[in-house]
Amino acid sequence: MKELSNLLGYRDTIRVMDVTMRDGGLVNDFFFTDELVKAMYLTNINAGVDSMELGYKADKDLFDQDKFGKWKFCNDDDIYNVIGDNAEKKLKLAVMADVGRCNYKEDIRPKSESAIDIIRVATYVNTIPECCHMIEDAKNKGYEVTCNIMALSTAQESDVKVALDMISKSGVDILYIVDSFGSLYPEQIARIAALYKEYGDKYGIEIGIHAHNNQQLAFANTIEACGDGVNWLDATYFGMGRGAGNCPMENLIAFLRNPKYRIYPVIKFIEDYMVPLSKECKWGYDVQYLMTGLLNQHPRSAIKFTSDGREDYTGFYKEIVALD
Repeated sequence: MKELSNLLGYRDTIRVMDVTMRDGGLVNDFFFTDELVKAMYLTNINAGVDSMELGYKADKDLFDQDKFGKWKFCNDDDIYNVIGDNAEKKLKLAVMADVGRCNYKEDIRPKSESAIDIIRVATYVNTIPECCHMIEDAKNKGYEVTCNIMALSTAQESDVKVALDMISKSGVDILYIVDSFGSLYPEQIARIAALYKEYGDKYGIEIGIHAHNNQQLAFANTIEACGDGVNWLDATYFGMGRGAGNCPMENLIAFLRNPKYRIYPVIKFIEDYMVPLSKECKWGYDVQYLMTGLLNQHPRSAIKFTSDGREDYTGFYKEIVALD
C-alpha cells in the first residue's frame, strides 16, 4: 500500500505560473482586452494557479508606447484598474524585467507601493553582472525574484556554472531553466535540472522551468523537470506564446495530481477566450519552428516565415541551414 500511496500522491511544493500574457503578448504586441485579462485572472484563481505573469516592465524610452499594449509596460495603475488591488492575495502577480530593456531603478516601485509580488529578471549569460544588480535592487524593494537565463541551449556549461554561482549569491529566490529556442530534449533537461539543483540546494534557492514548443516537447520537458525536483512550472493557456508557443496550461493542470488545481475553469477559459483569440493571431507548433529548434536558432526567421504566409518549407530549411 505504501508504494501505491506514493504513486498516487502529489508534491505540495509545486508552483504553477501562468505566463500567457507575457509570452503570449509577444504574439499580439500585448493588446489584450481588459475583459480577457480580468477573466484570465479569475480563471487562475479558480483553477488554483499560484501566480500570473502580466507582461514586461519595458523601458518607455526604448519602446514606443503607441505600438504596444499596456501590458508591455505593466504600470501599477493599469494593473489596479483591470484586476483591482488583489488585496486578499489569492494569486501572486509577476512581471518580467529584461536586462538592458528596463529602467528598473525608476519603473519598479517599492513592493509596498505596487500590485506586483514577483520580479522576473531575464538575462543572457553575458549580462550577468547587471542582472545581479537588478536582482539586488528588486530584493531591496521587497519583491520575490526569479532569474531566467535565456538562450541556455547556446551557452557553454562552464559559463553557465559561473553565472549560476554569481546569481545564487545575489539573493535570488528562484532560478529558471529557460529553453528559449525549444531545442532541448528531456534527457538534456534532466542533466540541466541536476546542475541547477546543485546551486539551488547549496544556496537554498528554488528551481523553475520555462519551455518552448518548437519540437512539441514543451510539456514533456516541463514534466521531466518536475520529476527531477523542479518546483516552479511555467505554462500558458492554449499554449499561447512566441512562435511555437509554450507548455499548455491545460496539459500541465491535467497532469498534476494535486487537488488544489482544477481543470474545468481552464477548459472554460480556453473555450470562451483563447479559441476566439487564436483566430485573430497565430501561434503554435509548425514545421518552420521545428527547423529552428533542431538547429538551435532563435525563431525570428520562422516567425517571419509565418507572418509572410509562406509554405515553402524546403526553401526555408535551405535558407536557415546556410545561416549556421
